[in-house]
Amino acid sequence: MYQEERMEAIMAYLREHRRVEVREICELYHVSRDTARRDLVRMEELGWLVRTRGGAILPTLHKDVGVYKTRLQTSSSEKKMIGRAAAGLIRDGHYLFLDTSTTVLTLAEQMTGCNNVIVTNSIDIADRLTDKESVQVYLLGGQLEREHRYLCGSATLAQLSEYYADTLFLGACGITADGLTYPHDEDGAVKREMIRRADRVIVLADHTKFGKRMFYKVASLDDVDIVVTDRAPEEDMLQLLERHSVELIIVREEEQHD
Repeated sequence: MYQEERMEAIMAYLREHRRVEVREICELYHVSRDTARRDLVRMEELGWLVRTRGGAILPTLHKDVGVYKTRLQTSSSEKKMIGRAAAGLIRDGHYLFLDTSTTVLTLAEQMTGCNNVIVTNSIDIADRLTDKESVQVYLLGGQLEREHRYLCGSATLAQLSEYYADTLFLGACGITADGLTYPHDEDGAVKREMIRRADRVIVLADHTKFGKRMFYKVASLDDVDIVVTDRAPEEDMLQLLERHSVELIIVREEEQHD
């Protein structure tokens, strides 16, 4: 087996077991300890894993979420399913915070309620809502983050401090036992303030977000009321959500066609 093939096999093993020991690599692929260590050194250089004493683990800190327009195209069918299900949780006449998530954008596109008031710092969500005559939109001001297309900074937070909402809908880049994490602290600060000022917090996240940890922690699981997703997380996460009284809504594709 060539090194490249062995490295791919080690990654497959890591994705299933979360960690691997040098001893296991030697036994699985019939190589020496020196060869196994060289494989792990090369894989760490590529950013695939983190070496530990006697083995390696998958990185726990994820750094890149991609630019906004690219994320719009990623798993778009799952995002639309989640957005449609979440839109069904909106009550007529309620005041809502919508964050900058691309999944929350699909919710905005599929809203059918009447007399809702929306507060958001996403320029794309505000744009999508302009055609919905029964919705009143407040776009928060502030500094424009061009790549991810949201407004942030002290002016955004100052304006947000004047509002309250019945429900906040927000996406999540990472969900772990520690809570909700995001890659950008300036946007995270806006999300944190929205959480403080909303009576109910609903997280929209596809199954790939479970187990990921990003740079900036915004909230603990105790701050979340509902998670809407497309697939059940692993058992340990299910138990965590139950322990923190988080309702889990799993949207399946066939349900969207009923």
